[in-house]
Amino acid sequence: MPTPEETHARLAGIPHLTICPDAPLSRYTRFGIGGPADLYAETGDVEAFIAALAVARESGLPMVVIGDGTNLIVSDHGFRGVVLRYRADRLMAADSRVFAQAGASLQDLIDFSIARGLRGLETLAGIPGSVGAAVYGNAGAYGHSISERVVSVQFYDGREVREFGDEECEFHYRESVFKRHKEWIIFSTRLRLDTADTAELRRIADDIVRVRNEKFPVTMKCAGSIFKNLLFKDLPPAVAAEIPASVVREGKVPAAYFLEQVGAKGVERGAIHVATYHANLIYNSGGGTAADLCCLIQELKGRVRARFGMELEEEVQYVG
Repeated sequence: MPTPEETHARLAGIPHLTICPDAPLSRYTRFGIGGPADLYAETGDVEAFIAALAVARESGLPMVVIGDGTNLIVSDHGFRGVVLRYRADRLMAADSRVFAQAGASLQDLIDFSIARGLRGLETLAGIPGSVGAAVYGNAGAYGHSISERVVSVQFYDGREVREFGDEECEFHYRESVFKRHKEWIIFSTRLRLDTADTAELRRIADDIVRVRNEKFPVTMKCAGSIFKNLLFKDLPPAVAAEIPASVVREGKVPAAYFLEQVGAKGVERGAIHVATYHANLIYNSGGGTAADLCCLIQELKGRVRARFGMELEEEVQYVG
């Protein structure tokens, strides 16, 4: 088995690959939390990424692929292994079809589409993260998800580059086949949009961003909502009977509703806080630790479990 030094040397021999040993992962997460990775490598080249992935897997070291880190909680101890990131961010349009590489920011894709008078993504405005992550988690807001517009997704399954149509992606609420196959790496997606008035699309997107920024300021060290909202039809009957009709929105009950019932607003642990105005928003006020963040998440899950007899599910992913 290659040593970490030998793995570093092999990665360094791959063209178009940038490598950084002992890279502080706090730089790559919106929480601003996380210890160093033994090796961090990134590229915008498909061949270089596949080659780096092969080297990482052959090394026998732990390995993880990340995106923009907007939904990541990285351990204070960091990651003892190889962290890879695919950063290709090209966007192209032909009529109402749009091609987006996984490393592009979702907001850039939305702005790109709006500028061309293409409707279908504007309700996702302001959601942080990359296109690849949006497809992976089927990002959505205001009753719409990116899956509604996906025609196909190109990805690497560890042996070859493949392409799935939208049905093969098995999209569900905040879910996709890629979440169940974390070893598959999304490279790009093709989307089908509709033509519409650019000015109207811009107004809709700007209004949504304004509201989102009031709840989740861009300078706030947070991951947006921590917990997934719940489908009303999937709630235990006894719990569903307690939910006021006014709380149910498009068939979903906000996780914040359950958190409010157990007094989550304003709870804190060290420099990690639950917002006083939004029970599903946890942020790092500065100098927070992953240990405190994870403990607070578990405390909130425990409160909801004790009160409602059900489990909240995190939207965030854990590394290390």
